[in-house]
Amino acid sequence: MPPVAGIIFDKGGTLFDFTASWGAATAALLDDLAQGDAALAARLAAAVGYDPAARRFAQDSPVIAHTNAEVAAVLLPHLPGARVETVLARMAVLGATAPMVPAVPLAPLLGRLKGAGLRLGLATNDAETVARRHLDAAGVASAFDFVAGFDSGWGGKPAPGMLLAFAAAFGLAPASVAMVGDSRHDLQAARAAGMRPLAVLTGPARAEDLAPEAEAVLPDIGHLPGWLALDPVPQGRGGAGAARVGRARAACPGRPAPAGPSGPGPVCRTLRPSP
Repeated sequence: MPPVAGIIFDKGGTLFDFTASWGAATAALLDDLAQGDAALAARLAAAVGYDPAARRFAQDSPVIAHTNAEVAAVLLPHLPGARVETVLARMAVLGATAPMVPAVPLAPLLGRLKGAGLRLGLATNDAETVARRHLDAAGVASAFDFVAGFDSGWGGKPAPGMLLAFAAAFGLAPASVAMVGDSRHDLQAARAAGMRPLAVLTGPARAEDLAPEAEAVLPDIGHLPGWLALDPVPQGRGGAGAARVGRARAACPGRPAPAGPSGPGPVCRTLRPSP
């Protein structure tokens, strides 16, 4: 297996804690669309699998992993006379201003990965302009070599278009790229692209739901340096932009990660049945 030369991240639930970031934003969107009609707001919330009282999402909520267009299509039947373009525009406006809560301190982590020579990308089922706003607000836009949304021309996940565009843009073999995400759509996109699928637990999905699709399940992206066991590859032996990876796990419940710059694991959570 080639050394990892690039990492492409999902956004919501991966770079940013999903519930902490999107709970309030979803409530604001539904209230905006309902225009003060509490019964309609409740129907909209039920349609997208959102509990306004708890500000939590159902495991199968389309908000978690679907594109904005797909979420709008779910809402539209409850909004007679509304146009999909109008709903998408409201989603973009409210989403762009929603305060994102980083899953971990992003600047030092991304700086560390960039310092190892890795190319970094973002592939989100949100709109590209919204994604760029969120990266700007977090102060990490300059860390990313590539940013794509469902509307950037390569389609949305679980199709692999955005991931393959990232690899092609920098001449990376897909097998040398890790895709990091919090949903099965992310992991399925990684496999469809021939990339290494890594799951994180900063979204609503449970470890046992993600493990069958993932090479490893990490608590959050802060554990990437330990999983990677970053060793700079000497010039002439794979290029300056690559990093060697410790032995990969087909699934890693309870196994320690290789020792790396952040110290030894374990980075993977033991999978336990849900209560």
